[in-house]
Order: sequence, then C-alpha cells, then structure tokens
Amino acid sequence: MSEVPGIPAHRVLLAEDDPGVRSFVARALRHAGFAVTDVEDGQQALQALDTEPYDLLVADIVMPVVDGIALALSAAKHRPEIRILLITGYPAEHTRARNLEALIHAVIPKPFSLQEICAAARAALEIGGRD
Repeated sequence: MSEVPGIPAHRVLLAEDDPGVRSFVARALRHAGFAVTDVEDGQQALQALDTEPYDLLVADIVMPVVDGIALALSAAKHRPEIRILLITGYPAEHTRARNLEALIHAVIPKPFSLQEICAAARAALEIGGRD
C-alpha cells in the first residue's frame, strides 16, 4: 500500500521496548504507507495518545512502566475508535490477552514477518493493499 496524494496515511502508534523490533516494525509499516510514531514503552504511548489522534495502536504486551495489556485497556477507554493489535514473544502473554477480545483486533506472535505485521495492520483497519 502506498500513500495516495491528498489522502492522509493511516496513523499508527507503535509501542515496543526492544529497539530492534521497534525499528523493524516501524520500517515495515512506513514502507506499507502508514504514518508511524514509535515509542519505547507504554507510558510514552499513553502520552502520545493524549496529544495526537491515531487509527491503530500496535503494542508489545511485555514492556516496562506500562505493559501492553494496561495500555490497550486505557487506549480503548479513552480512544474507543482506535484499533488495537498486540504483539508478543511469550505464549503465556498471548493467553493473558484472550480476555481482551472485545477490545483488540488480534495478538500477533513473535517472530513475525514484514508481510504478516502489515497484513495484520491492514486487517485491523479494514483496508486492502499490498506490501
């Protein structure tokens, strides 16, 4: 998906504490045409949500300060229009997120490919496109 002139890109807030994963995901989403703001923890994400509108939140479940579950709950409460994807490398955390099915679009297990994360973002936003 590439950005269409005159039509703003979907805005994505990415919260991931691992710099390598954060960079990988941010680059993939930008390449797919999304406008991405990336932060390193849930507290920074909450601050970003207070100041800017976002279409999609992509958050790691396991993060310092504010974890992805708490972040998703807060985002859904204060920004009910936002779509939410959670990512995790821990199967137990994937299970922990099951109670949030009404709030989140999906939980994406790590490791994932560029195509998988972009496809999940498009599906969450109900848009088509190619990588």
